[in-house]
Formats: sequence, structure tokens, C-alpha cells
Amino acid sequence: MLSLLSSTKLKLVYVAIAAADSWLSGSANPTHHRARVLTKPLLMPTLMASLVTDPKAASSPLRTSTLIAQACGWGGDLALMGDRPQDFLVGSTSFGVGHAAYISGFLANRSHTRRPGPKAVAALWATTAPGMVFGAARQDKRLGPTIAIYSAMLASTVAASTQLESPTKSARRVTMAGAGLFMLSDTILGTRMFLLRNPPHWMESAVMATYTAAQLLLSEGAARAGTE
Repeated sequence: MLSLLSSTKLKLVYVAIAAADSWLSGSANPTHHRARVLTKPLLMPTLMASLVTDPKAASSPLRTSTLIAQACGWGGDLALMGDRPQDFLVGSTSFGVGHAAYISGFLANRSHTRRPGPKAVAALWATTAPGMVFGAARQDKRLGPTIAIYSAMLASTVAASTQLESPTKSARRVTMAGAGLFMLSDTILGTRMFLLRNPPHWMESAVMATYTAAQLLLSEGAARAGTE
């Protein structure tokens, strides 16, 4: 019971930090942006702690892969606190490794029956990725290949989530929702960074709100996958 309460409290703390960081990120006040040094680095460690202390997750086949992905997400979060092209390269690489961890967990526990989803995800990626890649390459030639590879990894995470086999339907649905929100978040991010010259401040809040919600849902999906 204590571990359950601890996990629940940590999730609530994560939600509070995520809400604060999302608000700060979309503010036009530079002081608010600087205050994110107090919020953004706490996101993934808090979420990881909530998963580690969740008794439902003890038997989950997705526990280890999700914790690895969250650790990589933390590295990406820290890197993206900078605004240089090399910071974006490091952050994208870290997130890419995290998506590889998510994919490995999903595929290791995939359904024996092929389910719909991957073709639709592939079509969505083929529609949205080229513009992002071209826009990124215009800013820095190194970013084009990075965005191409990263976006393919992200789309693969979403596609793999549709094939997940789980003892509970809710685990699969929550996981798919988390993966889909992750893709939405990075689509907003790519649009803001590479396609718009003067993006509105609220877009950064949208990026963080969808990203933090995605990570929470993926973590909850992993925990529910251990439910008997």
C-alpha cells in the first residue's frame, strides 16, 4: 500500500511539474524561460521514480525498456535546454535511442495476430516528414539526416505500439495514445522550429504539454502491462 501511495504521489508531482514547465515554456518573459532550469530537469526522474515504485509494474515486460527510454528522454530534455544546432543533434540522438528502447519492448511483446495501424502511420510519416527534413536542412545541413532518422524512429514507435500484446486492453490503448501524442508533440516542435519564421509562443507550451502527457501515458501503459 505504501508503495502504491508513493507511486501515485509521484505521478501527481510529475503532473504538477509538467504543468508548470509547459506554462513557463510558452511565456514571452525570458525570466520564465530561465526558470525552467528548476522544472524541466525534474520531469523524467520523477516519472521514472513513479514507475519504479508502482507495484503494478513489478511484473511488467515493458518495465525495463520504458525506464531506459525515460532515461534517454531525460538526456534529451537536458540537451534541448540549449538552443544551438549541436544541442538539437545531441537531444535528438538521445530521444532516438529512447525510441529504440520503446520499440524493442513493444516488438518483444507483440501480438501473434497482425493488427491494423502500421500502414496508416507510415503514410502519415511520408506526408509530414519530408517538409520537416527540408526545413531542418535549410537551417543546418547536419540537421536534415538527423530529423529524417529521428522521425522514422518515432513513427516506428507509434507503429510498434499498435501491435502490442498485453494482458489488459487498457495497457495497449494507453500505450498507443502515448505514442501518438509523442508524434504529435514532435510534429508541433518541427513545425515551430523549421517551418515557421515567427511561431507564436503558445506552440512551445503545446509541445511540452503533449510531450509530458505522452511520457506519462507510456509509463502508465507499461505499468498496466504487468496487471494480472
